[in-house]
Amino acid sequence: MASIQSRTTPSGERRWDVYYRGPDCKQRKKAFKRKVDAQRYANTVEADIVRHDWVDPQRGRDPFGEWAEKWIGTTTHLKPKTRESYESILRNHLIPEFGDRAIGSIDHPEVLTFLSRLASDGKGAGTVRNIRDVMRSVFKLAVRSGVVKNNPVLDIKAPRPVKQEMIFLTEDQVLALADEIQNPPPLQRRASHREGGYPDYALLVLFAAYTGLRAGEIGALRVSKIDLMRRRVEISESADEAHGGFNIGPTKTYSRRSVGLPGPLIEMLTPYLANKKQNELVFEGPDGGPLRHSNWYPRHFKPAAVRSGLPRGTRFHDLRHTYAAFLIAEGAHPRAIMERMGHSTINVTLGTYGHLFPAIDAQLDTALGDRWDRAVPTHAGTVSRLP
Repeated sequence: MASIQSRTTPSGERRWDVYYRGPDCKQRKKAFKRKVDAQRYANTVEADIVRHDWVDPQRGRDPFGEWAEKWIGTTTHLKPKTRESYESILRNHLIPEFGDRAIGSIDHPEVLTFLSRLASDGKGAGTVRNIRDVMRSVFKLAVRSGVVKNNPVLDIKAPRPVKQEMIFLTEDQVLALADEIQNPPPLQRRASHREGGYPDYALLVLFAAYTGLRAGEIGALRVSKIDLMRRRVEISESADEAHGGFNIGPTKTYSRRSVGLPGPLIEMLTPYLANKKQNELVFEGPDGGPLRHSNWYPRHFKPAAVRSGLPRGTRFHDLRHTYAAFLIAEGAHPRAIMERMGHSTINVTLGTYGHLFPAIDAQLDTALGDRWDRAVPTHAGTVSRLP
């Protein structure tokens, strides 16, 4: 049980000291200027010990930076690009603000003020949300380790990022883009550009628009994953760039899928893959080696998109949206679209592309009416209509 003792300081001021033993059997003391505060603290400590919620206040003096380092050490199972993003958030935002602070001294209002300031300073909604999520994870580890009692980042809402508008290209626009990326104008060619242009990058554009693969999945695709006889491509890996390296790992949803290849794409792939080995990457960089999207996108794709007159802001990922739009226009079932796109659930498919589907309710009403009209009465005459 906690006890309270009064004392007088050398300067003549009165103090109340709370003495108690924690679950570790060590005696501790905390001083207060008012007896009512000492009594309140004593009651809280006793209740925490009974509920097994007590935490050692000494551990709460550990710097936030130390726990941030411990937390990042628990993320080795994540993809390199994800870890690089987390490390950047810690290095550029959280450590400068809270690195030397005692982790137990950071409270909810302070975190709320910090995140609000980031938004006011012009940080994007997605950036603020990511910073909040990383900070919440650091405190989650500290709570589970018995360093702090509560997570001050819980229940803090972050602004929702504005989704970038999807752009859906026509088949003619896809062909125009492929032509421009294959044949850049002479003034934009560098000495390292190939003499015959870039037919492989034209094929890459067409491949993306007619398979729906993500950029990382295309970058990691090997020849052995394309079955020309069965007209299928198997997707099991994805590439990303982190810490200056090129990394190949699992797909975004950690799943495998198989996607069909249309006839014209098979005709283009057949001679292109003829001289490639099975373990080679299907698409490579200008000078060989892995195709690094961070370099290829600004040097090849973006200029070609501008030259071909595509809508402003067209991204490589819009080729994937275009593929989904092609499937929907051809009447594909949402389940088939989900499997081809590699979405984790059909809700993701409908949530992303639901607005492209035709008016399902109207179709159902018409179909039910047709079913009624096809019915053959079992007795003479028809069912009389209600007045």
